[in-house]
Amino acid sequence: MHVFLATERLLLRRFTADDVDNLVELDGDPDVMRFISGGRPTPRREIEDDVLPAYLDYYERFTGYGFWAVVEKSTGQFVGWFHFRPAKGTDSDEIELGYRLRKSAWGKGYATEGSRALIEKGFVELGVRRVFAFTMVVNIGSRRVMEKAGLKLVRTFHQPWPETIEGDEHGDVEYALLRADWKQQPGTRAWELVSRE
Repeated sequence: MHVFLATERLLLRRFTADDVDNLVELDGDPDVMRFISGGRPTPRREIEDDVLPAYLDYYERFTGYGFWAVVEKSTGQFVGWFHFRPAKGTDSDEIELGYRLRKSAWGKGYATEGSRALIEKGFVELGVRRVFAFTMVVNIGSRRVMEKAGLKLVRTFHQPWPETIEGDEHGDVEYALLRADWKQQPGTRAWELVSRE
């Protein structure tokens, strides 16, 4: 297992070709996919042919960035993923944060814990200047995670969706945090380095 970083309760590791079933199960839960596809599961073939290969490709193209499988330390179980990646059309020091966790992991603070750790690693080790994240206006749970991780609301905007999702008429929100502002926040180290990329 190639561990990228560890928090108090989580390990973030590289994905492998053996993670197909984990991703199929994660994306097969209508509640998990509610604000992503309107609850429609991602087909297994799409995960095998497109999703997982794209995740694996990040490790070759970007040092220190990509998609990270989340393992619960207490059980050793896969509980979802985080991404921390340069987004298209942004400067390389502007990094997008994202997450998708199994319903069994909701309400435990895992999304906040992993987000804080990635943000800190980005600012301390990777030279990140700005971290940003997007979600739907109506996705209150995800918005709370962003706020607890220290990100601030930047804007509300509307973009076309490939398919109608309940609540998309209210638009999307962007949250962000600059390294200069993060340095002003009190706190303790949220992660420990396990292996260097």
